[in-house]
Amino acid sequence: MLQNLNLSRKFNLLLLVVFLGAIALSGLAFSRILNRDAEQAVVGKANILMQTMLAVRDYTSEQINPELAPRLETEAEFLPQTVPGYSAREVFENLRKSPEYTDFFYKEATLNPTNLRDKADTFEASIVEQFRSNANLKELSGYRQSPAGRLYYTAKPIAITKESCLRCHSTPEAAPKSQLTTYGRENGFGWQLNEIVGAQMISVPASGVIDSARRAFLLFMGIVTGAFLLVMSLLNWLLRRAVINPIKGMATVANEISLGNMDADFQQKSNDEIGKLAAAFNRMKTSLSMAMEMLGQRE
Repeated sequence: MLQNLNLSRKFNLLLLVVFLGAIALSGLAFSRILNRDAEQAVVGKANILMQTMLAVRDYTSEQINPELAPRLETEAEFLPQTVPGYSAREVFENLRKSPEYTDFFYKEATLNPTNLRDKADTFEASIVEQFRSNANLKELSGYRQSPAGRLYYTAKPIAITKESCLRCHSTPEAAPKSQLTTYGRENGFGWQLNEIVGAQMISVPASGVIDSARRAFLLFMGIVTGAFLLVMSLLNWLLRRAVINPIKGMATVANEISLGNMDADFQQKSNDEIGKLAAAFNRMKTSLSMAMEMLGQRE
């Protein structure tokens, strides 16, 4: 089939094959780089927020709780500000009031919480159970779907490492009266020392970052395709000007000479291969003309 194509079409076909191979390889490599960078951006946001919440918890545990803990016995209502998890959640909810953080989520998902807003849903409960079944597992992360779109989550286990925590979570009899007044006697008890009771989870939106990476990829492919079309058009113009048109001219002259028109001449003034071919044709025409004259003299 290729032998039936003219030189221009053969050249364009070869160039197209090379382009498709190059664009497939470069597109694949660029796509992987964009996806990796997008995921790193999402993971970076999640890690920063996680460390911030851990700092809030530490601040509450070390500075707020010692000041407010004595009042738990005298206040009519429980003071949730003494709980590190409550402080972290409240700080994060204030952060979510900003439009750019509306779709960010923080939760200390617990299987049996005192405050039911911390109750783990089905997905969160499965994360907690993974931590409970493998004590060496220190972190889990991945993607999940939500009404807000695709979310990247990172989770760390919540373990009871201090005996002081058991005062509020061992039995109702040991808990402060204000806690029982506020939350009742049914939830948040029966915890054990070193038991994993929940998971600290940060969820950040991934759809926006991934969509930006996809747009960047499409822009890249569009630019590369446009550049290829421009280069292909320029090469075709140069091919016609420097190769195809001179060859067509020589073919026309050769055809005229074959019909007996010895006045036809090959006009090519360049010093490239086409010019040398034209000069060779002119020498051949001269030799042919001399040979015909010699034959005519002999007759």
